[in-house]
Amino acid sequence: MFAIREEIPTDVAPREALLDACFGPQRFAKTSERLREGRLPADGLALTLEREGRLMATVRLWNVTAGPGRASLLLGPLAVDPALQGLGLGSKLLREALERAEELGHESVMLVGDAPYYARFGFRTELTEGLWLPGPYERERFQAVELRADALEGARGLVQPTGRDAGHPDLAALVAAAGRDSARARAA
Repeated sequence: MFAIREEIPTDVAPREALLDACFGPQRFAKTSERLREGRLPADGLALTLEREGRLMATVRLWNVTAGPGRASLLLGPLAVDPALQGLGLGSKLLREALERAEELGHESVMLVGDAPYYARFGFRTELTEGLWLPGPYERERFQAVELRADALEGARGLVQPTGRDAGHPDLAALVAAAGRDSARARAA
């Protein structure tokens, strides 16, 4: 049986290995990563899906702005063990994350991802037309969902990170290095 729970410290290594397996080391070069660097995920919104104590999927949401003075969340990455893809586990985890975000009072969620996949959860590119990200990205993959009606109406400007600093100046670098090291070990 699968269970969804909040991430715990012992999830770091298996989560990084899963992200390496799903996205490879190029994940560190993405613009979305610039919005996550040195930050902690939004409170209560770093989730794992596990079976028999083994991490099978992960998703995190991050505090960002949707233009000046407008709070939002950035979703990502969402990853499912490649051996279990196609079973609906990513959908289950994503729905849970969006429900929790809404319960916690968040009003919108943005992401850069596969538009046809995320459309079924209500994500639309029209909601991000007045927004831009701090680096290169494919415009047709930048989309959002409103958890409160009209939460992004008139949103315009640069998406920027907010939220809690990781607390340790080298934490993001340590996590990134752990991910790169695990990718190198598998490649060797």
